[in-house]
Amino acid sequence: MIKPADVSTKRLISLAPDNWVKWVTQIPDIIAGEILNSEFQWISRESDVLIRVESPQHGKFLVLNELQLRYKPEMPRRMRAYAALAEEKYNLPTYPVLINILKASDAEIPTSYELNIAGLRAIQDYRVINLWEVNVEIAFQQPLPSLLPFVPILKGGDNESTIRDALRILRADEQLNQLETVLGFFATFVLDSAIVQQILRWDMALLEQSPWYQEIFSKGEERGRKEESYSGIELALEIKFGNQGSELMPIISQITDLQKLKAIQQAIKTVNTVNELQQILLTDFI
Repeated sequence: MIKPADVSTKRLISLAPDNWVKWVTQIPDIIAGEILNSEFQWISRESDVLIRVESPQHGKFLVLNELQLRYKPEMPRRMRAYAALAEEKYNLPTYPVLINILKASDAEIPTSYELNIAGLRAIQDYRVINLWEVNVEIAFQQPLPSLLPFVPILKGGDNESTIRDALRILRADEQLNQLETVLGFFATFVLDSAIVQQILRWDMALLEQSPWYQEIFSKGEERGRKEESYSGIELALEIKFGNQGSELMPIISQITDLQKLKAIQQAIKTVNTVNELQQILLTDFI
């Protein structure tokens, strides 16, 4: 039986840091060094993973990896801030990379932050990697074990056969087999839950032990306050159904009973479509 494990972004990247930084920077002779503390004094959250690297051509610098489940419009400003804070803290130039996991819309994602006020300019370029545009073969050929849990949402990976191939590799390696829950989590975005259960041969209740799953679906449940429950529900809807799911928030915001809000959070985990959830809301909660 799989046990809950550390499947954080730092853990994933640390599986093969040299291959990871070669991939995100496209610098073939780069060598990864220490994975640094990415917590900054002036902001409350951490940048995902900050790696000290070195290459013969560019010398020593930092690779800042910012992984986003879905792209948000404020990311260019954040990338500017994180790059500047990292450079200030470690006195090294910074190569920022924004990695978007799930597609939010068809809108083009900018690759730089630009501001011009009274003739003074602020510009921050950064590399953008959209996982849905990354060919799934890269995860198997590079090798990039850090990408194996994301196989279901990579380009060409949204099929049962490829997901089974990734699962076999994860299960065959003691260092990788703990990542099965992450693979299962992303498989639920492209396959029915029943098929995912069949492929992975474990109950979906085990998936809920995954830190990724808990981070998305538990927000608001622990504290129980209405505003945090609304926030948790909105996040869960956005993660599972995108913008279409968020359109249900005007209906849900009419519900003030905390027990009903918790029940809605549970319902989001089990339904497969927005229409199915909408019918449950209208029948059971409104």
